[in-house]
Amino acid sequence: MHEKLNGIVLHVLRYSDKNSIVHILTDRCGRMAFLLPQGATKGARLRNAMFMPLSVIEFEAKILPGRDLHTFRDARSTCNLAGLYSDPFKNAVAMFISELLTRSIQESEENIPLFRFIEASIILLNNMETGIANFHIWFLYNLGAFLGIQPDIDTFKEGYWFDMANGIFTQERPIHSHALHPKEAPAILLLSRMTSQNLHLFKFNRTQRGEILDIALSYYRLHNSMIGSLRSPDILKQLFV
Repeated sequence: MHEKLNGIVLHVLRYSDKNSIVHILTDRCGRMAFLLPQGATKGARLRNAMFMPLSVIEFEAKILPGRDLHTFRDARSTCNLAGLYSDPFKNAVAMFISELLTRSIQESEENIPLFRFIEASIILLNNMETGIANFHIWFLYNLGAFLGIQPDIDTFKEGYWFDMANGIFTQERPIHSHALHPKEAPAILLLSRMTSQNLHLFKFNRTQRGEILDIALSYYRLHNSMIGSLRSPDILKQLFV
């Protein structure tokens, strides 16, 4: 029996000459893997274009208990994301988000709030005209709330250290090495004040934005060993001045 699902494409991996494997974050079943038929026909090319990273789709899936790889039918796009793929800056941010989500989300469980946040963020990036250079930083910080790793801003005080391992601000320097000096710690508070409406107001230069991104990714790696080394951040650092 087939189930109707909404999904966000995370990653497509070539599996054989006839099939690829597409990893999709679904609204009701979490992350899932599906066989994606390949081919040289016009229909196959149109279908493959529907499975670009971060594409938002609706489809019917045949889910068999105990299997890690499923099949689907009747897939269709539910969002026009032409702006996301035609703009090189937005496309670079999309590639980063896709790589981050592919590494950080492994659960095959329903998480409607997480799905809705990511879906809304994709649409926002597609439509926005200013603040694009800061979007990935805003996304990183706010995604943490849905993954259970967002810093506890209520513990902030001027002159406190930021304990990255525990996500809190402390008066004393933590005994481990994963901490931000009191001179750097206010950057975390600054990130908490970013919203989707005020991104254009944060004026970072290339060096500052790169340092903030490195800190955020270091924080993620502490809390999720699957993140590892990402390729896309280097592209972002080169694009945004």
